[in-house]
Amino acid sequence: MKIQNKKLNGIVATVMLALAAAVGSVSMAAGKAEAEREIKTEYEHEIEAIASGETICEIPALVTADTKNTVRQAKKDYEEKVRKEKLEEERRREEQQKEEQQKEEQQKEEQEASTPPEQELLAALIFCEAGNQPYEGQVAVGAVVMNRVRSGVYPNSISEVIYQSGQFTPAMTGWLDSVLASDGYTNSAMQAAADALAGSNPIGDMLYFDCGGYGYQIGDHFFH
Repeated sequence: MKIQNKKLNGIVATVMLALAAAVGSVSMAAGKAEAEREIKTEYEHEIEAIASGETICEIPALVTADTKNTVRQAKKDYEEKVRKEKLEEERRREEQQKEEQQKEEQQKEEQEASTPPEQELLAALIFCEAGNQPYEGQVAVGAVVMNRVRSGVYPNSISEVIYQSGQFTPAMTGWLDSVLASDGYTNSAMQAAADALAGSNPIGDMLYFDCGGYGYQIGDHFFH
């Protein structure tokens, strides 16, 4: 009988230790004795079942159930954390794209506000007439327009000179207006227009240019 009690006490002690490992909420500071009393109270039914000789197969099932619930909750918490982080990353990305778009629009508005309309018009003409020519040739086309404005023979504004009937083919065909409306001119043409407006002039007082004939040649154009 003593041997059986000793074995039973050993089983009870083993079960209590297993239950203690499954119950993480018992404070270590309470001491071993206090922890054992709390475990015994909470799982008194299970311990009595062991003492009475009932099967101990239910105990692993209880521990397994607690473990499964813990793992399931941990997985759920992790998935929720990943979902929130993904949503936050998407929100930050959208805000960044929105800020970049606003910045680009602001820069474009500032550039348009700081660029005189006549410079844009001259740049569009230079692009149409000499967009595939050397930079000097692009400035030269702008200089022809400026020479005409100052000549006293042609109209005295850039717009009137460019749109004068029978003078510049791109203006007559509508290509010029299309390029101007879409800002289709290049940065090179815009810079050439700015240089021509500032007085840069590689052709002197010449008033004409064409793709053949005579005169001072720059690229494919002859200026005279």
